[in-house]
Amino acid sequence: MSTLSRSPIESPSHEPIGLVAIDLDGTLLRTDKRLSRKTVETIIETTKKGVHVVLATARPPRSTREIHELLRLETLSVHYNGALIHDHPSNTHVFHQPLPSGVAQQLVKVARRVDPRVIVSLEILDKWYTDHLDERFLTETSKVFTPDFIGPLEAFMHVPVTKLQLLGPPDRIAKVRDALVRKFKGHVSMLMCDPYLIQIIHPEADKAAAVAMVAEQYKIPRERVLAIGDAPNDVGMIRWAGLGAAVANAWPELRAIADVVLPSNDDEGVRHALKKYVLDRM
Repeated sequence: MSTLSRSPIESPSHEPIGLVAIDLDGTLLRTDKRLSRKTVETIIETTKKGVHVVLATARPPRSTREIHELLRLETLSVHYNGALIHDHPSNTHVFHQPLPSGVAQQLVKVARRVDPRVIVSLEILDKWYTDHLDERFLTETSKVFTPDFIGPLEAFMHVPVTKLQLLGPPDRIAKVRDALVRKFKGHVSMLMCDPYLIQIIHPEADKAAAVAMVAEQYKIPRERVLAIGDAPNDVGMIRWAGLGAAVANAWPELRAIADVVLPSNDDEGVRHALKKYVLDRM
């Protein structure tokens, strides 16, 4: 898809966009996990106009710091699908909604009962602890960063867990997911954007809620928020924002609810959105 499509929903006051929340993988980043020079320049131009550009991702802070600096952002950022809000300039966490330790322990117990070989990975704030590292099952973060600890995790299971990840071959991990859904449905938020990975966070943690908190911090009403994403974990913020946009390569369910469909991540969809819906309306 080479052009923008569908008409955006305008706010009653037709006020300009004041905050843009952007997902990373599959949205802002190209398939090669890089950014085009034009996209970087457009984002910097957007921030210079006084618009708050906020990264909203499943990644931890350490995995976005370089991108944050490249784009010269000074805004808060949303991590772990909304379980953590981080301030990169001061390197502080300003909001944290982790899984209670008891819940995390029960999840791991059930998962290991179904599949004793399941890989258990804990993200606690910006630290990573895992019982095993298998190069067949790597997240974007684990392709770049090494664990803070590899070994038995019992000592780390007595504190709240920001995000629990369970990894393994797709056929085995599907059985783990089915068992967890039966026992914990409604008690946790569980996502599978990759067939070998289950991501589990607090049931109330969500990109939409986190972006709403950031918007409130900057005194930007939802009608003046543009959110851009590509995957199921972006659905909440796309629905919540005054203008919700999906890149052309987005999952069908996200494209179906978006107000506008942009060019793909490889065709600079984010840059097109910033030009058309932010900069050209100033």
